[in-house]
Amino acid sequence: MTRLPKRNIPMQKGIFLVLEKNIPIWLSLPNKLSWKGMVGMARVGIIVGSLRKESFSKQVAANVVKLFPTGYTSELIEIGNLPIYNQDYDENPPAEYTAFRAQVRGLDAILFVTPEYNRSIPPVLKNALDVGSRPYGQSVWAGKPAAIISQSIGNIGGFGANHHLRQVLSFLDMPLLQQPEAYLANSAELFDENGLIKNTDTVEFLQSFVDAFVTLIKRYQF
Repeated sequence: MTRLPKRNIPMQKGIFLVLEKNIPIWLSLPNKLSWKGMVGMARVGIIVGSLRKESFSKQVAANVVKLFPTGYTSELIEIGNLPIYNQDYDENPPAEYTAFRAQVRGLDAILFVTPEYNRSIPPVLKNALDVGSRPYGQSVWAGKPAAIISQSIGNIGGFGANHHLRQVLSFLDMPLLQQPEAYLANSAELFDENGLIKNTDTVEFLQSFVDAFVTLIKRYQF
């Protein structure tokens, strides 16, 4: 390999690539790229669209986070404390807005787990999406891979909420997992006395869902 002459070059984040003719070059990493992504690691935020203490969505999320591979960490994002979005807050946001936006910015991807309210998403979830998208031009959502799991106690599995949420996330410029789609029906019967999903076929399906999501996340990392 041809050696480069010694220079006093300031250290910065980047990697060496060796191309043809044994010429090494330095490739700087854009700010949005995470070093974690280079070693198969990611921080995944979990947003649950239900405030109920024993909600089925929270139980689903607790089961799903266990299916991510080693190196992937998850954290629940609190949305119930966010004041209803008001544009008057843009110049002087509440502390809850500031903390929420900062938390989302630090994440590599977002998993949404939600029930269905009147064929749509719960208002607390829509409010969180609105808060994170403002002020205009400063959205914390853009470019973050996302996936959706919807659930309902009926047979439809939250289909209406799932697709309504897809519309919103598409507008927010979030790369969205397209397949498989996850609609969990009869959620009141999903869990055993320890809160674990009873049906092995459901667990296997959710594992395939998580695997596909991980593939999407890697696509948007380095």
